[in-house]
Amino acid sequence: IIQAGHSMYESEFPLDDSIIYLNHAAVSPWPQRTANAVKQFADENVALGSQNYLRWVATEKSLKQPLQRLVNAESSDEIALLKNTSEALSVVAYGLPWQQGDSVVITDQEFPSNRVVWESLQKYGVATRIATVTGSDSPETAIIETLDKTTQLLSVSAVQYGTGLKLDLAVLGAACRERGILFCVDAIQCIGAVEFDVQASHADFVMADAHKWMMGPEGIALFYCREAVMHRLDLKQYGWHMLEDSTNYDSHEWEVAHGARRFECGSPNMTGVHALHASMTLIEEVGMPTIEHLVLENSRFMTDFFLQRTDSYQLVTPQPGSQHAGIVTVRPLNESAESLFETLGMKRIMCALRGGGIRFSPHFYTPRKRLFSALEALDS
Repeated sequence: IIQAGHSMYESEFPLDDSIIYLNHAAVSPWPQRTANAVKQFADENVALGSQNYLRWVATEKSLKQPLQRLVNAESSDEIALLKNTSEALSVVAYGLPWQQGDSVVITDQEFPSNRVVWESLQKYGVATRIATVTGSDSPETAIIETLDKTTQLLSVSAVQYGTGLKLDLAVLGAACRERGILFCVDAIQCIGAVEFDVQASHADFVMADAHKWMMGPEGIALFYCREAVMHRLDLKQYGWHMLEDSTNYDSHEWEVAHGARRFECGSPNMTGVHALHASMTLIEEVGMPTIEHLVLENSRFMTDFFLQRTDSYQLVTPQPGSQHAGIVTVRPLNESAESLFETLGMKRIMCALRGGGIRFSPHFYTPRKRLFSALEALDS
């Protein structure tokens, strides 16, 4: 049944036969059903305008339920729909009541979105402290040892964008909870690839764009905020949509929405809502346990290939299976990464230059025959 997962959903991804797509950690192709949903939504706009707006609102509201299940939030009221991961990180960074001398801890492998936003707080006297996880046998220990009495928040990527390092969030979250430190997780390289649990990880804030492993569009993102800490975020944006009684336009009395909708200040991205709603139906049909199994099966297949060719490639992604998700990054030893990347591009093998090497990121549906073809090209 698991093996059938590759072929069962191949029709959902009618990629051009000339392309081998191993770049889901950058931007994922849409499933066919997602394209159909957007086309239908566009046609409806052309023919009827906003006649069915109430139905669109219902779709927007219902989208939060599969997202709640996807991350195991206690309530869909802990889920907001924002534009992207960077916006969600900024909501946290500029919502917290910082004091001079406070610090934030991040790792030395973070994507700029999860570094720049914290460094920008320097003007308030907040220091950004870097935990060195590169080369560490126990990255979680390296992170925890960087926490101190000044640390108010730890912000890490669940899976590092360059190396593919997958952190043990439960260990980090428990350490934060014990110390009274807030825990923020950039989960863009994790959610949709492997199972994610906000409760097991003790996360206070989690954010992830839709356009990578969730196979949705750009311009819409999941933002989880734990109910118990929601009131600690001061709001910097205001508008009609984030009000508790958001459809009462005539009232001059107002209060901020009790749930995470308080972070959605204005009109939603309805095109993105319809697209992600469709992508989520596919994720729920297949099921995250099956998706994770197939993603890890594909990443292991690639990892094993490179470990058998240590004269030609250095594996950048950590070897322990517990630290794997969907990303496999390698450094060629006999030519530059840039040269190999250019060659692969000419062969229409979609990958990325990241982490000082070439990053491959097949998804659950990626046919094994496509992986074979890509690895044959690398062998030659």
